[in-house]
Amino acid sequence: MGVVTYEFEVTFLVAPTRLFKAFVLEGAKVYPKAAPHAIKSVELEGDGKVGSIVKINFVEGLPFQYMKHMIGGHDESNLSYSYSLIEGGPLGDKLEKISYENQFVADASGGSVCKSSIKFYTIGDYVITEDEIKALIQRSEVVYKAIEAYLLANTDACN
Repeated sequence: MGVVTYEFEVTFLVAPTRLFKAFVLEGAKVYPKAAPHAIKSVELEGDGKVGSIVKINFVEGLPFQYMKHMIGGHDESNLSYSYSLIEGGPLGDKLEKISYENQFVADASGGSVCKSSIKFYTIGDYVITEDEIKALIQRSEVVYKAIEAYLLANTDACN
């Protein structure tokens, strides 16, 4: 097994506190509303604290039916959260899990930046390429931008 770490940032026109609420605290409600083209539903297995499982069910026609995240934790005062993708989605037979650490920070324009560190835990001798990593990130960014658009269109959401 190998571990590959990749860091990236995504900028948003929305304040970091609203993004944190949308992604972490109210994600089960926001995701299907913001990205109905991709996300059918979100189910929580547990109390929402460390070790709980979040199952994201995708609409028909996408490459994956679902994926499960295990919550690593979140810190509302630092607007940071962590989780691991442990089942479904892009894992297949080449990745054991993908762990994420994210933090939302304000930027000078009044929007925010999501700073992300991702660790890919590979199975056996498999080596994940930078192109594969970028493709996975691009898929995530589609949902990120859908959530941003939802928050911009619904100014009362996640305040």
